[in-house]
Amino acid sequence: LHMGKTMKEDLTVVAKYINKLYPPEFNVFSIYAELYHNYFASQAKKNAESHLEDKDIYLLLSWVHNFYPKDMRKDHALAMELDKVKLGSLLPSSLSKELENKYLDSEEVTVKNSLSRCLDKEIQRWKEDKEPEKLNGHFQSELLGIFVIQSIYSGQKRAEDISKAVGEELSRRLLKELPAFLRSYRDAFEDFKEKSKKHRYYKPILIANINTCWNFR
Repeated sequence: LHMGKTMKEDLTVVAKYINKLYPPEFNVFSIYAELYHNYFASQAKKNAESHLEDKDIYLLLSWVHNFYPKDMRKDHALAMELDKVKLGSLLPSSLSKELENKYLDSEEVTVKNSLSRCLDKEIQRWKEDKEPEKLNGHFQSELLGIFVIQSIYSGQKRAEDISKAVGEELSRRLLKELPAFLRSYRDAFEDFKEKSKKHRYYKPILIANINTCWNFR
C-alpha cells in the first residue's frame, strides 16, 4: 500500500509539474515510471516467491490484476502518460498463474469444507427435539439453504474480484462441488426419513427440507 501510494503520488507530480520542465526527447515521465515500476515489480516478485498465507496470495493477486492496472494506472491524472509507457504486469505470467492456482485450490477446499460443516450441523439439528425455523411463515432450513448458496456465491464473487478468468475457473470447480454436496445431503435426508419416523417434528422437518430444495433449484 505504501509503495502504491508513493508511486501514484510521485508520478502525479512528475506528470503535472516536472515533465514540462524538460524537452520531450528526454522522456522524463517514462524514465520515472519505468524505475518505479521495476522496483515495485521486484518487490512483488520477491513476495510471490516467499511463503504466503492464503489472504496474502489473494491480496497480491488483487494488486496484480486490479489495484495496479486499474486503480493506479487508469487514474485520470496518469492514464494519458502511462498509456505511452509499456510497463507490463507486476508479476511474470508464469508466477502469476502459479499464485492463481494456489488461490483456486485453497478457495475450493475452503468452500468444500464449509459445505461439509454446514451439512453436519443440519443433520445434528434434525436429531434435536426442536421444530424447524420458519421463514415468511414457512418451515425452512435457513442454515442449509441460505448458508450453502451464500458460501458458493461469496467464493465466486471473491474470485471474480481478482479477474474474470479466475472467477470463471473457480465457478467451474465449484459447479463440481455443489452436486457432490447435494448428493451427500440427499443421502443424509433419505436416511433421516427412514430412521426417524417417530421424531416429534418429523413432518415439519420434511416440509422444511422440501422448501429448501426450491432454494437450491
